[in-house]
Amino acid sequence: QVQLVESGGGLVQAGGSLRLSCVASGFTFSRIAMGWFRQAPGKEREIVAAISWRSGSTYYGDSVKGRFTISGDKAKNTVYLQMNSLKPEDTAVYYCAADRDYGLLLKEVEYDYWGQGTQVTVSS
Repeated sequence: QVQLVESGGGLVQAGGSLRLSCVASGFTFSRIAMGWFRQAPGKEREIVAAISWRSGSTYYGDSVKGRFTISGDKAKNTVYLQMNSLKPEDTAVYYCAADRDYGLLLKEVEYDYWGQGTQVTVSS
C-alpha cells in the first residue's frame, strides 16, 4: 500500500527553522520522484521543492531559494525539507508528493501520491 506521512510542522517565530519529514511506504525509494508543495489560505497550491533520486537534481521555488533544502535518506525511505530563515509568508499547509518517475517533477498534476499535509505557522 502506497502511503506518504508527513511530520514536523508547527508554530515558529520569524527567522526560525523547522524540518519537515515525509516517510514513503509502498515505493522503491530510488525509483520515485518526490516533492514538497504548500497551500496557504485562499491561495493555490504551489511547489516548494522537488528532487529526482536518479539524477540527484533538485528544484526550489523562487520564494524559498537559499532558505529551504530538500534531502532524503534512502535507508529510511524519508525525504526532508529543512526550512531556515522562516517568514510569515511561509505559513501554509505543506504536502509531500511522490510519483513513480525518474525525473524532476514540478507540477502538481504530475504527482499521483500525496500525504495528508502538515501545518506550518510562522509568527511575526
